[in-house]
Amino acid sequence: MLLEESSAATSVATDQALTAIDETLVARIERIVRCRTGGRIRDLRVDVTDESVVISGIATTYYAKQLVTHAALDEIPGRMLTNAIEVQ
Repeated sequence: MLLEESSAATSVATDQALTAIDETLVARIERIVRCRTGGRIRDLRVDVTDESVVISGIATTYYAKQLVTHAALDEIPGRMLTNAIEVQ
């Protein structure tokens, strides 16, 4: 029984550490995207999983959307990027 409790506690600690890492990555990507695009992305949202990153929002130009891709790719080695920015 003690081994099961220890394993469960380790699993919870690991999940909390991964959540903290993901939140840090989300904040870093949001900051870099805002800096590199001059704040031209409205309703910016970054979703991170173990394997991918999805960035969504609204841009006024395709150039701004492209800037998002280049800014994010530098921060997510080993993960797939989906740029779901809508150009209006």
